[in-house]
Formats: sequence, C-alpha cells, structure tokens
Amino acid sequence: MINCPICDAAIDVEEDELDEGDPLICEECGANLTVASVDPVELVADEASANDDEDEDFDDFDEEEEDAEEEDAEEEEEEDWR
Repeated sequence: MINCPICDAAIDVEEDELDEGDPLICEECGANLTVASVDPVELVADEASANDDEDEDFDDFDEEEEDAEEEDAEEEEEEDWR
C-alpha cells in the first residue's frame, strides 16, 4: 500500500504492476501523481496538483483576514452609533 504525497491517503494499487512514469490519481484529494520510482515505490505530485494545494492554503488565509476586517468594521460602527 502506498500513500498520496499530498494528503497521505492510502492508494490501492498493485505495486508490482507499476512502472516508472505511470500516472495515478488520488481518489481522496484528486491529485495527479506520477510514479517516480518502483523500488521503493515513490509517488510525486504533478506540478499543477502541488500548486492547487498551496492555493487552498492562501484562500483560507484570505477568508480569515476578511472575517477579521469585517469584525473590526462592525465594532467601529457600534462605537460610532453610541
């Protein structure tokens, strides 16, 4: 059993049937993977899949930042009302 290098989910494939360069897709996170070596079996994420994961991290940060800004604006409105 081998694991996805992006989400660490188990990927159910017959390891002895893999060849270097074979493409795989992680069913858990949807990452496009390539077999980098067969002894030991090593998977690498295609560049686009690795970048997608990084983009999600930035999206989360932006949402948190927006929430904090909205809270600050609401507090200022309350103070102005008084």
